[in-house]
Amino acid sequence: MKYSLAFLLITCSLTAQVKGIIKDSISGKPIPFVNIWVENENIGASSEENGEFVINTSEKSKKLIFSALGFEKKILKISETSVVKLKPTAYQLDEVVVFKTLGTKVIEIGKTQSTIYQAFDNGPKIDTKYFPYLPKYKKTKYIKQVNIETDSKIDDATIRLHFYTVDANGFPGEEIIKKDFIVTVKSGLKKTFFDLKDYGLKMPKTGIFIGFEKLIIEKNKFEKTITDSNSNTTKIQKTYYPYVLYNSVEREFQFTFSGGKWNKQTKYNTDGTLAKMRINEPAINLILTN
Repeated sequence: MKYSLAFLLITCSLTAQVKGIIKDSISGKPIPFVNIWVENENIGASSEENGEFVINTSEKSKKLIFSALGFEKKILKISETSVVKLKPTAYQLDEVVVFKTLGTKVIEIGKTQSTIYQAFDNGPKIDTKYFPYLPKYKKTKYIKQVNIETDSKIDDATIRLHFYTVDANGFPGEEIIKKDFIVTVKSGLKKTFFDLKDYGLKMPKTGIFIGFEKLIIEKNKFEKTITDSNSNTTKIQKTYYPYVLYNSVEREFQFTFSGGKWNKQTKYNTDGTLAKMRINEPAINLILTN
């Protein structure tokens, strides 16, 4: 298998830093791993385990968007973000049904013919892969496992996985798992398997989006000092791991969550119909069982 690694390193800049802390408005406890975006910009960060965050932005007229599973989204002026309080969401939970799977049949879906993988620094955004429902899944309708291929220079790097329904417009909809699905991967080039059988998830007949989100936190940071031989100056390059590997494939669309909203990438033929285009899709597969 051939690996082509294209790393985009995050470097220090002269932009101003905005610092703050995020708390539960009821309990007062800090909220970790909150998604923080500069509104309509591809600039973002994640809160640390103690709720504190730092985000780089030079425009103080901008607003920040705070989003966390289980809490109401909040949009605030930068001047109002030293202490951010998020209100817990009261979910209308569906009736919980525990399914006893047999596990005598398994199939892997989402594999591609591409054998060339690339690793990009995708942060800060959520990239997704769409898995359509096919009639042949009827006998293996339960989602047993999600597999994801990663590359990391540090051990125990963490990312967040998302599982979305498909809404009426074909966009990623509601989160299927109503709690954070934070996973840890080892260093090196790895294919890691995460067990989902305890969630009793059925493959939705409208399909499912699986997304991953890089956590821009200290635990995931890797720093390297670079010296310019011409000017004899040094700078610190910051990289956040792990990288998720991508396949180069042909698809009619791709969804990315960036700037606080979902963005759909498409291409059209001259007759107005959707055309297939070459995209980089996260190397994520699912294992279904009966």
